[in-house]
Amino acid sequence: MHHPTALIHPDAKLANNVEVGAYSIIGQHVEIGENTHIGPHVVIDGHTRIGKNNRIFQFCSLGEIPQDKKYAGEPTRLEIGDNNTIREFCTFNIGTSQDAGVTRVGNHNWIMAYVHLAHDCQVGSHTIFANNASLAGHVRIEDYAILGGFSLVHQFCQIGMHAITGMGAALSQDVPPYVTAAGNPTAPHGINSIGLKRRGFSDAAIMAIKRAYKTLYRSSLSLEQAKAGISEQADKYPELHVLLDFLGRSQRGILR
Repeated sequence: MHHPTALIHPDAKLANNVEVGAYSIIGQHVEIGENTHIGPHVVIDGHTRIGKNNRIFQFCSLGEIPQDKKYAGEPTRLEIGDNNTIREFCTFNIGTSQDAGVTRVGNHNWIMAYVHLAHDCQVGSHTIFANNASLAGHVRIEDYAILGGFSLVHQFCQIGMHAITGMGAALSQDVPPYVTAAGNPTAPHGINSIGLKRRGFSDAAIMAIKRAYKTLYRSSLSLEQAKAGISEQADKYPELHVLLDFLGRSQRGILR
């Protein structure tokens, strides 16, 4: 299961059926769960824990120290869940002591080539990152979000559940759940209705989300007024509570 040219530290903890490809390097503090496949020329280092049934393709670098001058060697971590696909040349860094100390990736994520996850990022489950999408430090990506190719996310930003960004989106503010963000400069362009249909949202729920979007972006209301209007709609459609919760905790302000 381990190619003879792979270098695996004797203290690393690998399940019995983990595959490690040629010339890959596994560091001392790495843990890898069962049925995970590590391709050739992969480097996994740092305090990194990887779950089961993941496929990590060649030339990835996972668990290296942050690209942060304040980092001083603290034993921070990278945690990756189960059933993720991580394609070629991806780079995921460990966390820093300025945050929770962990960079975290959930389950069932589809992460394409050249994706970068900086320190302290929190990525949910069932997300899709197209090629060259990059996150600065402390970014939060919620479940089912989709980042288009070459999307760039500023530090401390949040991308909400079921949101989608277009190719080359440059995001310096939060993108609320369900919203499509695209263009240069990046702006909101309606909701991700096709994605919602694919995920089983009812027609009535999608219409309610569209009305909430119009309340937020097309009504000339202040943010607080829009939140009050959406709150009234949420009594009938619980899907809107996801949007309200997000708006309530946004720190950088939402994309407008």
